[in-house]
Amino acid sequence: MARRTIEAGKGTAPFDHVDRRDFGYNARQVDDFLGRAREYYNNPEPDDVPITSRDVRAMTFDPAKGGYDPRAVDAALDRLEDVFAQRERDALIRREGEQAWLTQIGRTSAMLRARLHRAPGERFRRPTKRNAVSYDIEDVDALCVELLGYFEHDQPMSVDVVRRAVFREAKGKDGYEENQVDAFLDGVVELMASID
Repeated sequence: MARRTIEAGKGTAPFDHVDRRDFGYNARQVDDFLGRAREYYNNPEPDDVPITSRDVRAMTFDPAKGGYDPRAVDAALDRLEDVFAQRERDALIRREGEQAWLTQIGRTSAMLRARLHRAPGERFRRPTKRNAVSYDIEDVDALCVELLGYFEHDQPMSVDVVRRAVFREAKGKDGYEENQVDAFLDGVVELMASID
């Protein structure tokens, strides 16, 4: 089987730019990160600082007028994350065997499902600060119900639904703490990307 490589973008710029009056992603930062990711993926050296699927998912770029179209960059990052997640899964299986991978995803799945089984309105912490911005409880719980269907009833669901989830804003204890919800959803994306 031929070794897969990540191809460089075609043309002068790999992404369309937004209008010069609008804000997009800083093109130099995007190019730098994707260049490092491509180089690491295609030619990993033992002394390189690894780039993981988690690094790709957590990557952010400064806003810049006339920058790259965020939707196009986000879609490319999603594909890149999937490629890295598949490679990480394959490396684990080669190193430790398929049973090690199954054990790992079983453990992660059980942890995520335990939170999903909590009662609606009680799945995540409430912010301690009174005026802290938080996520709308009903919105988050609705996504949790979809995730339960995916994990336990084989209902189809794309990882992009989780990646693109947007919740209405709530104030303080009227919502779920953003950081805890985000960390949970990161775990969901990581698991889904390694399975699909």
